[in-house]
Amino acid sequence: MFAGTASASAPRIPDGERVFAIGDIHGRLDLFEALMGAIMTEDQKRSPAKTTIILLGDLIDRGPASLGVLALARQWQQERRAAGKAMHILMGNHEEMLIHSLERIEVLRQFVQYGGRETLISFGIDEKTYADASWEELQVLMQQAITQEWIDFIGTFEACLQIGDYAFVHAGIRPGVALEAQIPADLRWIREPFLSSEQAHGSVIVHGHTITDDPEIRRNRIGIDTGAYQSGRLTALLLEGEEQLLLSTVVDEEKISIRLEK
Repeated sequence: MFAGTASASAPRIPDGERVFAIGDIHGRLDLFEALMGAIMTEDQKRSPAKTTIILLGDLIDRGPASLGVLALARQWQQERRAAGKAMHILMGNHEEMLIHSLERIEVLRQFVQYGGRETLISFGIDEKTYADASWEELQVLMQQAITQEWIDFIGTFEACLQIGDYAFVHAGIRPGVALEAQIPADLRWIREPFLSSEQAHGSVIVHGHTITDDPEIRRNRIGIDTGAYQSGRLTALLLEGEEQLLLSTVVDEEKISIRLEK
């Protein structure tokens, strides 16, 4: 199951705890709803535990329903917290771009290039109005469409989280730098030298950001961005004790099913 040359001992989640980490959703509300249901079913099937849900960032852009994904994530988080259960949402580079786009035209250009058009339309900007707008006009439309409640919600997204022998980030870390000393830009944007590094990072890094056809499970990192917006495969990683399982959506003739893999 593992590749690489990090520590030979199997990483663990503390006894009595369980973690579900979900990769980049990118506006695929349909897949998010299906995977969310599968996670709750799997959690209920297992023995009682302190269960933590983690969204690894990039909830928005590219797919058609970014606002719907944000709304469901917020609702799920509120419901879990009201019940005394944990749910954490990490800040991805796409959420970071959205926030900076509200004030900086140069970031708005980048945001749109990487899928922000779909997000803005999901917030109610008319497609023709979008197409006809200058950059300055589009920024004003964006400021009007994305209300303060959504800015505040996205502002609560976290940089990283540690549980047991695992650390959860959006993109990765800078090898050789302690987790507490990492800079936000690396946590949200890095690819190399992180992806090719074989050194131990102190924790197994669970991340999204870099799309692969299948989840990458190595000794020092686990990547679970399977390109949901284009592939139809949204992946979650289930961690309990030394166990590692994958839950993924499968789209077949517009029907969504769930695959469970060891």
